Amino acid sequence: MIDLLDLHKKFILTHLKEGDVAVDYTMGNGHDTEFLSRTVGQTGHVYAFDIQAQAVESTRQHLMDVGCPENYTLVHASHHLVKDYVRVPVKAGMFNLGWLPGGDKSITTLRETTMPAIQAAIELMDRDAIVNIAVYPGHAEGDAEGKMICDYLSTVSRYKICCTKVQILNSPTSPYFIVVETKP
Repeated sequence: MIDLLDLHKKFILTHLKEGDVAVDYTMGNGHDTEFLSRTVGQTGHVYAFDIQAQAVESTRQHLMDVGCPENYTLVHASHHLVKDYVRVPVKAGMFNLGWLPGGDKSITTLRETTMPAIQAAIELMDRDAIVNIAVYPGHAEGDAEGKMICDYLSTVSRYKICCTKVQILNSPTSPYFIVVETKP
C-alpha cells in the first residue's frame, strides 16, 4: 500500500537540494521541518511557521534532540504572513493542514488564512520548485479547506504551474495531498 507521507517527501526530493531555501508552512511537532533542514543542509535555510507556541517549542526541542543543522528560523506566526519573513525564492514548501498532532483539536488551520498562505507560497516559488499540501478531509473544516484549495488551483494557468492531486480513491475521508510545481 502507498504511504502518502513517504510519497509526499519523494516529490519534494525531486526539486529540493543542498543549499536551497524551503518553508514548512505548518511546523506542528517539527518532523517536516527536520526533513527539510536535513535536505537543504548547512548551506540552505528553512523557515517554519505555526500559530501555537507549543508547536514552536516542540519543534525547537525536536530539532535539537535529533541534531539538525542550525539552518532554520522558527516563526511563531500564521503561515499567511510568510512574505513578512521570507523575501527570497523558495524551492520547496510543505503544508500539513489540520491540527497539531497531540494538541488541541479545536485549533485547526482555517480557510481564511490557508488560502492567502497558499497564494503567497505560489508567489514565492522559484523555478523548478514544489509546494506540497497535505489535506485532512475527515473533519468539516478540513473537508471545506480541501475543496477550496482544489477549486482555486484548478483555475491557475497550467502554463505557469502544474497542480496534481494524490488521493486514495476508495477512502474519501483519508488524507490526500496536492503537488504544486513550477516549470524548470
